[in-house]
Amino acid sequence: MFKKILIANRGEIAVRVIRACKELGIRTVAVYSEADKDSLHVRLADDAVCIGRPPALESYLRPDKILQAARKAGAQAIHPGYGFLSENPAFAAGCANNHIVFIGPSPDAIRNMGDKAVARATMTRAGVPLPPGTHKPVTSRSAALSVARDIGYPLLIKPSAGGGGKGMRIVHSRKELAPALDLCRSEAQAAFGSGDVYVEKVVQDARHIEMQVLADKHGNVVYLGERECSIQRRYQKLVEEAPSTALDDRLREDMGTAAVAAAKAVNYSGAGTVEFLLDRDGHFYFIEMNTRIQVEHPVTECVTGVDLVKAQIHVAAGETLDIRQDDVRMDGHAIECRVNAEDPDDDFAPSPEKISGLHLPAGPGVRVDTHIYDGYTVPHFYDSLLAKVITYGGSRDEAVVRMRRALDEFSADGIKTTVPFLERILHERDFRSGRYDTGFVEDMKHSEIHKRLHALMRSLSDSFHHPHGREDE
Repeated sequence: MFKKILIANRGEIAVRVIRACKELGIRTVAVYSEADKDSLHVRLADDAVCIGRPPALESYLRPDKILQAARKAGAQAIHPGYGFLSENPAFAAGCANNHIVFIGPSPDAIRNMGDKAVARATMTRAGVPLPPGTHKPVTSRSAALSVARDIGYPLLIKPSAGGGGKGMRIVHSRKELAPALDLCRSEAQAAFGSGDVYVEKVVQDARHIEMQVLADKHGNVVYLGERECSIQRRYQKLVEEAPSTALDDRLREDMGTAAVAAAKAVNYSGAGTVEFLLDRDGHFYFIEMNTRIQVEHPVTECVTGVDLVKAQIHVAAGETLDIRQDDVRMDGHAIECRVNAEDPDDDFAPSPEKISGLHLPAGPGVRVDTHIYDGYTVPHFYDSLLAKVITYGGSRDEAVVRMRRALDEFSADGIKTTVPFLERILHERDFRSGRYDTGFVEDMKHSEIHKRLHALMRSLSDSFHHPHGREDE
């Protein structure tokens, strides 16, 4: 087992990894930018190294500075967390070249699954179902039009590299296709350094289901059940839960088997997530594989009892998985809400301010993964995630009730947060029933607009009929 691990990340995931290391008796090294010198992960680590100015391109996205810090601190391994360099094959290879273990899959696995076009071709060979579309990047308007004639509209243009919704567009008609293609290629080039895109058929009324897999370096792979991730805004997940209300035991087994096949197809090792779209008829299709720990991994930990971060470390150290597929059980229900420093009443504008008062929820069945504290100033250079509130219950109803209580207890003065928006989600009828898809947030917004218009029309009508006020006032 490793004696010292460097965490090449910041925020709540850096804190999460440090805590797992402490429980394993492993010393930790934090890296931080000048903007993060007072961050919680810096305070909790055994050692800390400043790696540059606040912009990520000058600090957290600099492999040379991170590797230099690891060598200087004597770290034997690097945990990349999520985002930043976690899915960068060159960084993983750089770790190996410096005789430092990268806590994640091989550079080849990252590379093959990171290029979406290559991943689609790989999944086809592995027998994993895909939505109709292209296996190779679309290089011209005429090629895109030809594909559209074959698969029909609406269709989705997606970048071959990257993720997070950047460079993606839904196209509903022929006249939209050419300008959308040009825009997506331009955005993909700017965001990921590659303008390659591919085209696939849009799965209507889909649910976004992901399967957690865990693999060692000896060929053993298991799946740890699914997470429901359909509640999204602009392809960014807001609320996740496990298990999904859309899956029965047979469908869960079929999706899990496909996820294992996907992992084996690229000789995967470590914790990874295979993402699928599930249509209303029960057919599922591969979207992508995230070759890292996921933001929403705590819900899987709650319902399976498996510590995924510790498992990553054990696997990276060359150990054999201590769990077999028959050992995996999903008990109870877990929900995660992402709390961001954003103002939902101002189109989710960032709110990078100082937290003057903080109260985090607690009590039975409540877990909070966060890096914030009273007096912490939210920097404007990075993702706005403040905390992940996770609740667990013996049933979905209990988990929902606990989440409502937890969000009601969450208080961070001095900044705007997405807590009010999350509370509205939990009270929506479709969420309460568990019958929702990836269009949930848009449907909710339209419903709220309709309610406001109805209230306005009623107010105007009352004013017209009672210009001097109601008779009973």
